[in-house]
Amino acid sequence: MSIRHGLLALLEPGPRYGFQLRSEFESRTGSTWPLNVGQVYTTLARLERDGLVMPAGEDEGGHALYAITDAGRAELREWFASPVDRANPPRNELAIKLAMAIGSPEVDVRAVIQAQRAHTIKAMQDYTRLKAQALKAAPRGEERPDRDDVAWQLVLDQMIFQAEAEARWLDHCETRLMRLAASAAPSAGSSRATPEPGSADEPGGDGDDAGAAQGGRPRGGPGRFRAGR
Repeated sequence: MSIRHGLLALLEPGPRYGFQLRSEFESRTGSTWPLNVGQVYTTLARLERDGLVMPAGEDEGGHALYAITDAGRAELREWFASPVDRANPPRNELAIKLAMAIGSPEVDVRAVIQAQRAHTIKAMQDYTRLKAQALKAAPRGEERPDRDDVAWQLVLDQMIFQAEAEARWLDHCETRLMRLAASAAPSAGSSRATPEPGSADEPGGDGDDAGAAQGGRPRGGPGRFRAGR
């Protein structure tokens, strides 16, 4: 998240002071990424050092105002015009956790996946409720929608889509681990070692799809995959 460019965008319409910038940033994003005033003033100091903002006196209440410079406007335009770089994606704690779990023989990887999926689906449901509330509170008819309301709804959409994608990825991870476990299982000693094609126990079969669609555990039984065994 670029606090630096977010503050420049908020300063573009006119001078603001620190607490005002914090309030407008949180209003625009629905407090999804809360800021503290110290963080705002630290960023403003760096922007001033880089020549992107400058002091603009005080308002009637004695608050120190900051204004964007021409160099700041140029950087802001470049930020809006440039796609977010995917060459160096941010670290994803969940992906790291699963990668480490697979390399740990004593970890039940499927239990990790199922716990995360339950949490992710609950978060997705919470975001959906928030979106419904935001849409219900939005102006109707010919009244012009509030820009902050629209911005918050777009942030909610992104959070919902991201949670949906994460849930699908977790389904994929569990299915792949089930297939690895099935291929590593000894062919003798159990009549259930090789599921019948198309059965609910076969990874990727109808039962697997049904479990994924419901956001729950596939119906292939509680078998575990422990990496390294």
